[in-house]
Amino acid sequence: QIANQGAGAMEDQVDRPAVGAGRWGVVGLLKHFAAGGVGGVLNVFAGHPLDTIKVRLQTQARPSLGQVVSEPLFRGTLDCAIKTVKLEGIRGLYKGMLSPLVMFTPLYAVTFFGYEVGKQLQQKKTTDQLTLPQYFNAGMVAGLFCVSVSTPMDRVKCLMQVQRQSSSKAQYSSTFDCARQVYRRGGLRNLYLGTTATIVRDVPGTGVHFLAYEWLPTATTE
Repeated sequence: QIANQGAGAMEDQVDRPAVGAGRWGVVGLLKHFAAGGVGGVLNVFAGHPLDTIKVRLQTQARPSLGQVVSEPLFRGTLDCAIKTVKLEGIRGLYKGMLSPLVMFTPLYAVTFFGYEVGKQLQQKKTTDQLTLPQYFNAGMVAGLFCVSVSTPMDRVKCLMQVQRQSSSKAQYSSTFDCARQVYRRGGLRNLYLGTTATIVRDVPGTGVHFLAYEWLPTATTE
């Protein structure tokens, strides 16, 4: 009996590492936070050139009603990429990358941190295999964490987009200036306007995202 109790205690110690050790500890959670941040940086590096091309195509000058139609500066995506690299070098494709780096790095870090928290909340042991509904639940927890960062980002982005469409004098000189003015007018509450709508959009959406993330590798190997 004593031997069985000792074996059970040893098994419990293996299943539940001390705080700060392994995936269940603070160190493990921080690893997921850091990995998500690195993923956010790599996402920006991979996607920013295409975003630059998209913005230049969307904002290139177009003739007004009654004006003579002239050939546009860029004839398409490939033409825009070639001309940008030819005139400005590769660095031209990465102009304005600081803003998305500042935004998406913490967004991805917080999301993957929240996903790991959501998984751990449903596990009694580190060896417990989660079901697909549990992965969905963990993804929704990640969505809640994500909303804490994405809501003020969306608020500022929408204000900047509306400003670009307006013909009046620009109220905000940059993304950071917009965030600063919004905060000055109403504090954090003003930055987090629309949180309920963002939760309704992002929480189930992130749940589906991580459900597919976990299900697809197993589905394609069976």
